[in-house]
Amino acid sequence: MYFDAHAHLDDEQFAEGLADVLPLVQAAGVEGVVNAACDLDSCRTSHLLAQSVPYIWSTAGIHPHSAEGTGDEHYQEVLRYAGMDKCVAIGEIGLDYHYDFSPRDTQRRVFEAQLALAHELHMPVVLHIREAYADANDILLANRSLLADGVLLHCYSGSAELVRDVYNKLGCYYSFGGAVTFAKHKEEVLSAVPSDRLLLETDCPYMTPVPLRGQRNTPANIPLVCRKVAELLARDEREIAAETTRNAKVFYRL
Repeated sequence: MYFDAHAHLDDEQFAEGLADVLPLVQAAGVEGVVNAACDLDSCRTSHLLAQSVPYIWSTAGIHPHSAEGTGDEHYQEVLRYAGMDKCVAIGEIGLDYHYDFSPRDTQRRVFEAQLALAHELHMPVVLHIREAYADANDILLANRSLLADGVLLHCYSGSAELVRDVYNKLGCYYSFGGAVTFAKHKEEVLSAVPSDRLLLETDCPYMTPVPLRGQRNTPANIPLVCRKVAELLARDEREIAAETTRNAKVFYRL
């Protein structure tokens, strides 16, 4: 059985046809999916999805793309959704310097505020970090007292050195998706990740794995990710599936 630790089944690409996708997810052996929120609208839609599908859980949080304009009333809404049934983490939150859809100082402020919010709630956090590892590391290290409830580096794209020198020391978890099937040097990064901190994800409808590149991604494709991770680690695919499912349940407290 597999567990998709990070998906976006409420994305507009699933506006039509989600009912046809869900049976394929179960047929693929996926026993759990965490649907990640990015803003207040997706906090709501993720919550509704989790309420309607037994094997889906939700998160609540404000993505760095949506950080601009965030104020106290937005944090109160995140708090409200975080307290609802089947919400399992604050996320996805963090920094994204690739697009800079929100000013960087605003991203940093909103990131730190949500780390504090998660600490207040005793909930784990799901991080989105893209081309911003230096600033993200400064924030995490300065606020390490707020990280006791768990940190997941979603779609981890950093180096093996950062794994060993920073994130393992902070007790972080790592999730990997379709990029492992086409990006280079992932075996070095995967080898640095402790086996009890490794998770699988799809980030669907994005990051579709090989050989389905160009198609809409779904949680039914998680076996392709698992197969590649097992190949890169020279391990048994069934062991990776069981291990990553167990790790996801531990991290999300399921």
